[in-house]
Amino acid sequence: MSATTRVDVGDLLRRPGSRREWEQRISMGELRVTSGRVAGPVQAALELDSTSTGIVVSGRVEIDWAGECRRCLGDVTGAEAIEIREVFEPRPAGEESYPVVDDEIDLEPVLREAALLALPLAPLCSDRCRGPAPDQFPTDGADEGRDAAPQRDPRWAALDELRFDERVSAPDAQAGGVAGEAER
Repeated sequence: MSATTRVDVGDLLRRPGSRREWEQRISMGELRVTSGRVAGPVQAALELDSTSTGIVVSGRVEIDWAGECRRCLGDVTGAEAIEIREVFEPRPAGEESYPVVDDEIDLEPVLREAALLALPLAPLCSDRCRGPAPDQFPTDGADEGRDAAPQRDPRWAALDELRFDERVSAPDAQAGGVAGEAER
């Protein structure tokens, strides 16, 4: 548990219906999904509402992210805002809620999950990105001078000999096979 994400909610638990605002800028360390990563601290503006069974945390989480374009591999950055609503209970119901431990809740798992889910899986620098520039990423020329026709796999050569009779449809062929067996 991070000290900055731990919140004492004892007073809220004793007064159902009460509310507290919580706003922090938290460094989450290295968070990464495929080629996207969180670039900088996570900004959270949350409200903690007390209910008869626990605490409901809702609000907005904002992240800045960085990554590389899926087409041209250039650097790309962006920002995302995520609305969250999570429940903290003294006796959590499976994976549907988070625990309240010693009148404290830890918001780090909630913020971490929200940040990871907001990261783009395959960022794109622009909708018109055409991919790598040939001058910047030249090929080695090893493919030049070869025949244009690709080499065929010899294991599939027998399929080249197959000829299908277009006059017989598939249901007719099945019926003929059954009748042929009955005549034997």
